[in-house]
Amino acid sequence: MTSSVQRKRVRKSPEDRRAEIVGAAAEVALTEGLECITLRRIADQLDVRPGLISHYFPAVEDLVAEAFGSAATAELEALLPADPRDGSPLRHLARFFARTTGPSYDDVSRLWLNARHLSRYRPVLRDRVLDQEADWRGRLGDVIAAGVEQGEFRTDDPVLTAVHILVVIDGLAVHANTGLRKDPYAATRLAAATAERELGLTDGTLTSPGLADPTDPTDPADAPETPAPEQP
Repeated sequence: MTSSVQRKRVRKSPEDRRAEIVGAAAEVALTEGLECITLRRIADQLDVRPGLISHYFPAVEDLVAEAFGSAATAELEALLPADPRDGSPLRHLARFFARTTGPSYDDVSRLWLNARHLSRYRPVLRDRVLDQEADWRGRLGDVIAAGVEQGEFRTDDPVLTAVHILVVIDGLAVHANTGLRKDPYAATRLAAATAERELGLTDGTLTSPGLADPTDPTDPADAPETPAPEQP
C-alpha cells in the first residue's frame, strides 16, 4: 500500500517575499551587473512566475534601485558598522581601510561603477545613488567626528574630510574592472595616507599591523575569514 503526502506550501508574508526578491536582485547586481536585472531573470532565480515579481515591482527600474540600495547598505554596514564593538574610532577607521583594498572589495567597486554609469539615464537609480553617497559621507563623518571628540583625530570639518577620503577611494576603485592589482604599495594605500594627512596622524598609522587587521575579533562577524593554515 502506498500513500502520498501533499507538500504543504508556506505562504510568505508580503514583507518577507519583497525582501526575498530584493535580495535575489542584489545578488544578480553584484555578480552579473545591474543591467541583468529583469523581472523574468529574478523570477527564474527564485523559481516563481514573473507575475509575482511584477506584483511587488511593476517597474523594473524600481527593483534595480532597490537592489543597488540593498547591496550598498550591506556593504556600508560591513565596512563601517554604526555600532562597532570596539569603540575606538582609530581602530574602526583602520579596519575600514583594510577592508576596502584587495580583490574582496572588487565586486562592490564594480557595482558602484555600474550604478553611477547607469544613473545618468535612470532617474530612480540616480536618486538611490545620491542617497547612498550621503549615507557614506554621514557614516564616515561620524567616525571622524567621534575621533576628534576623543582626541584621536584633528580636523576642523569631519564631513569635508570624509569627502576627501571617499573621493580617493572611488578613484582607486576605478581599477576594479581592469583587475590591476600590481600597483606600487604607495598607490594602494593612497586613501589611508590621505586620511592620515587630513587627520593629523603619523604616516603608516592606519595600516599598521594589528590596528588595521580586518579580521580583528572585536569587530562584527561579517569580517573576512582568515584561511586555515595548511596541514603538514
